[in-house]
Amino acid sequence: MQRQSTLVLGALAIVLGSCGSPSPDPAKGKGPVVEKKGAAPGGPELPVNHPPAGGGATQPSDLPSGHPPLGESPHGDVVPPAEGSGTGSAALTWTVPEGWTVETPSSSMRKAQYRVPGEGGEAECIVFYFGPGQGGDAKSNADRWAGQFAGADGGAVTPVTKEIEVSGLKVMTVEAAGTYGGGAMMGGPPTEPKSDWLLLGAIVEGPDANWFFKLTGPKATVEAQRAAFDGMLQTLRTGPA
Repeated sequence: MQRQSTLVLGALAIVLGSCGSPSPDPAKGKGPVVEKKGAAPGGPELPVNHPPAGGGATQPSDLPSGHPPLGESPHGDVVPPAEGSGTGSAALTWTVPEGWTVETPSSSMRKAQYRVPGEGGEAECIVFYFGPGQGGDAKSNADRWAGQFAGADGGAVTPVTKEIEVSGLKVMTVEAAGTYGGGAMMGGPPTEPKSDWLLLGAIVEGPDANWFFKLTGPKATVEAQRAAFDGMLQTLRTGPA
């Protein structure tokens, strides 16, 4: 009788034990479920908002508000100069001709901007700097500047160029004249053709990139400012102002 009671109690204990310890549920007991994405076959799963596996460029959702789309710039194909380029020992300085009005540059690619007076009407002188690896070579720019003009017969204009050296800097001067119709910059609207205009330019091989000086306006005004422009070029120096 005692042996039978022992067997019954043992069986009851096994049954009760199994009821108090249910089998693990694979959907429970693992903490909060994290939504995941981007898992490659056989590879690790990535949490939401994680950059794609393998690195790569920052995704648009990670860019600050107002940032242009990746691969683009606010000025078409031209990327603004890298921060710090064209400064310090890589900078250029010059003396502004008397009578020229200093203006605030209208873009990050303009190092300087001047309003130039004259009897033929106001002209403008702009100093462009695009940074290392940008802006193109001197000859290509000289040809492009001349391409903004048309001759008296409507034909192409060939630039007049000359290579000089100023304070150890290589400089190509450029001259073109005719009907000017290529003032559009960085995808802007074309300008109205302007007859009897003159361009005096200079492309300076700076320490880390080319600098582009471009005086454009009515021929009478620019011609009268030729000596002032050439004199400005002779004051070119490297280093901070």
